[in-house]
Amino acid sequence: MNATREPKSQPQFGLINLLKAVAAQLIVLHHLAFYGPMADRVRPLLPDLIDWLADTARIAVQVFLVIGGFLAAKSLAPTGQPGMSHPLAAIGHRYGKLAPPFIAATLLAVVASDWASGWMTHDSISPPPTLDQLGAHALLLHGVLGFDSVAAGAWYVAIDFQLYALLMAILWLGGAIAGGRPARWLMPAAVTLGVAVSLLHFNLDAGWDVWALYFFGSYGLGVLAWWAGDRRHRPGFVLALLVMMLIPATVALALDFRSRIALAVLTAGLLVLFGRSTTNSTGRFWSTVNTLGRISYSVFLVHFAVCLLVNAAFTRFVSPEAEPQAFGMAVAWGASLLAGAAFHRWVEVPLGAAVRLLGKLVGGPLAGQGDRFVSVR
Repeated sequence: MNATREPKSQPQFGLINLLKAVAAQLIVLHHLAFYGPMADRVRPLLPDLIDWLADTARIAVQVFLVIGGFLAAKSLAPTGQPGMSHPLAAIGHRYGKLAPPFIAATLLAVVASDWASGWMTHDSISPPPTLDQLGAHALLLHGVLGFDSVAAGAWYVAIDFQLYALLMAILWLGGAIAGGRPARWLMPAAVTLGVAVSLLHFNLDAGWDVWALYFFGSYGLGVLAWWAGDRRHRPGFVLALLVMMLIPATVALALDFRSRIALAVLTAGLLVLFGRSTTNSTGRFWSTVNTLGRISYSVFLVHFAVCLLVNAAFTRFVSPEAEPQAFGMAVAWGASLLAGAAFHRWVEVPLGAAVRLLGKLVGGPLAGQGDRFVSVR
């Protein structure tokens, strides 16, 4: 019998996948604790845990914001130089990666809400959406236009798209200013200014939380972290980038401490040190981590519908005591991961392939080939 050679594993950004995997689990558990009757029934049994998940765990989204900026810089401006040749094509490409699976998951959430409403009455169930509301979701404009989200976390996909477009606009404008001349400090300075304005003004006013400027502080720290982590830079340049990251963040935290911003600073620091380090998918641990990181966007998209259905089923058919309801939360968590893996394989990947094929048929350069979710990544 001839021995077959095992395919070599592809190098992965190990830390990024680990952070995405952990943050995705926290987001699922946060929504489980925040929405639905199961958590209310489990709270007397595990009050501190449920309260922590319902409140503090939500800041895990900062990990995705920072990673999103880190990978956007890798994709759009790996050396930190200004300029963007085809910004509209890049924006279209980004939309094509984010929106199709998001639209599919939104329709899934609509079906899940309708089904769950037959088994329970709860304010976590969204009313049937209007056509205008669905159209706003499809355009990733639901928050800006004032429509309620059909599913928990839908706001993030729209914000990720805005942040990517904003970074692209900064790069394009920087290229117009530089006029083809080397401008090593222009983009770091521009992004640092954006971080400062965001952290010291927009992020202090929740009225801006449907716009990218509210979140650009965290996203911009990720962008700067990519540039600062380039080992080819001289130490003096890296030190200057670190100072540009720390000064606005430190001032912002001194003026108004926000745990979410502190987590963003910590995440950016880890990415500077280890974000470019790669690992092979060998061993059970890293294989699991890389898989969870790869499906994190799909898990993020579908988990609300899954958790809603499990909540409804355990409300309708299972005893309301805390112990079986706690088991229901565990079932919802596991089912979210399984559904995310299936959605990634059968929806996200095929839709991505279809979008790429359409791009080739239409023609024209499509910039921005980097990761997302991240974007929901």
